[in-house]
Amino acid sequence: MNGDAPLPPLPDQTGGGRISRPGRRIPYAQGAPSSRVAPGDVPTTLPFSFNQYGYRPVTDLPEYLRPWRDRPTRWENITPHTDKLFLDAEGVIQVREGAGMPGYDQPVTQIQFALGCITSYRTETDATRRALFLTRAKAQAKRLIDRRVEARGAWYFPYPFDYTHSTHSGVSYKAPWYSGMAQGEAISLFIQLSQLEAVTDVERSLYRQAADAAFASLLRGDDGTPWVVHKNATGYLWIQEYPGAQPAFGDYTYNGMIFALFGLWDYYAATGHELALALYDGGATTMARYFPLLRNVRWHSYYCQTHRIPTPSYHQHHINLFRQLHWQTGSPDFAYHTDVLTDDFPSPYLDDGSTVAFAAGTHTLYRLDTKADGGWDASKRDAQLETKKVTFTRATQAPADMRRRIQDRGIYYRISAGAYTGWWVGETWPTAFLRGQYLTTTYLPHRTITFPGGNREVDVYRFTEDGDDASIRTVSFTNPSNAPTDRRAIVNGRPMYQITAGALTGYWAAATGVTINGGTPVQP
Repeated sequence: MNGDAPLPPLPDQTGGGRISRPGRRIPYAQGAPSSRVAPGDVPTTLPFSFNQYGYRPVTDLPEYLRPWRDRPTRWENITPHTDKLFLDAEGVIQVREGAGMPGYDQPVTQIQFALGCITSYRTETDATRRALFLTRAKAQAKRLIDRRVEARGAWYFPYPFDYTHSTHSGVSYKAPWYSGMAQGEAISLFIQLSQLEAVTDVERSLYRQAADAAFASLLRGDDGTPWVVHKNATGYLWIQEYPGAQPAFGDYTYNGMIFALFGLWDYYAATGHELALALYDGGATTMARYFPLLRNVRWHSYYCQTHRIPTPSYHQHHINLFRQLHWQTGSPDFAYHTDVLTDDFPSPYLDDGSTVAFAAGTHTLYRLDTKADGGWDASKRDAQLETKKVTFTRATQAPADMRRRIQDRGIYYRISAGAYTGWWVGETWPTAFLRGQYLTTTYLPHRTITFPGGNREVDVYRFTEDGDDASIRTVSFTNPSNAPTDRRAIVNGRPMYQITAGALTGYWAAATGVTINGGTPVQP
């Protein structure tokens, strides 16, 4: 049991708004792509200078840690058909306002579906299913290429519908409009398709051309249109998921920026292009610099800089995206961000069979105003309804179905069976804690923990599979002493690090007893 939360559904880029018919023609490119482009039209330099800390993509990542490998398209979703989504006659996903309404191309939805199909294609063993996964991926790529807009020496993938977000002011577009998230993700799609052995040489050449042309769009600044890239007043690069109507304006959306960076990682890993390296470095630098604005201490993180709305549905995405930035750069900075976000508002998911251990003594239980399933409700705000004191003459335990932060409080568990069903208890090691390992973050490369000097005693632990303390050692050092760690997890109600080398290999150290490398770098 490790209690790792399942990934939330991918973001719906047009959720929270209204799609409507376009009021003007979309300037699609006519005919098949031509390799004959005027040399002066193709960007060969960065659009402007911007801040860079020196983050470099780690290109030899294990396969399962590479972009989009965690997002397979499930077989039961190979032919989506809902009120909002359906496949057209060419097998291409369309978005719509509701059943019976007109369908439209939505580049991010199409790209993410295709990337999921590629991930499933790589691991599927059934030949028929494998073939359909590849067919679906190719269909999305073909639609993007067929309905591209050629401008400024690059390919752009237009949104052919008008769109207005219901709460985000400024996100109100007349077709065609463009998104840096789509431009970056398209690079991932075309690169990953080009790397499959099953594609023909002609297809491979086309996909590489498409990747190059999409990449070119990230080399054009906001001094012309279309644009998706600019730098802010303090010199930081932004790839705008929702570019503003005027240069240098946009939503400054965090998740869209990072998803676009995944395309740059794929492109650099495939080509070694120095401009892709510079853009990736600049984008990662921006995310490190502005992490304090994304973070909402001990609560849901903010969706974007412009509106600063805490968004529960995106907080878990931020955790996963910063974890991937850690793997892609090898930097402990992003591992630190991941850990902080996990503690601010951890996923409430628990495995079936999770149990809370109670020490002998008196405990306070709470009834809280939540959703019926225990989730947070903005209108109820986790208000305290009732308290109860219970006393146990000996250590005991109770099943739990949720572990989450309660608004303006700490971490609490919801008891799921027995006399105290529906009551909550605060996480307080060693008197009330969730037994076992939860919310594991793998560090690659390993990070370094430091035990304090001065002969200060620190307990380290080995655990059995069910979370029991198998052995405890007390260690102390005259001078500060380092040890490598390959992961962090919530173990028996405490953040802990697993040691991977030396005399303490296999032991876990509580985060309160040691320090760890990493953190947001100083601004240049």
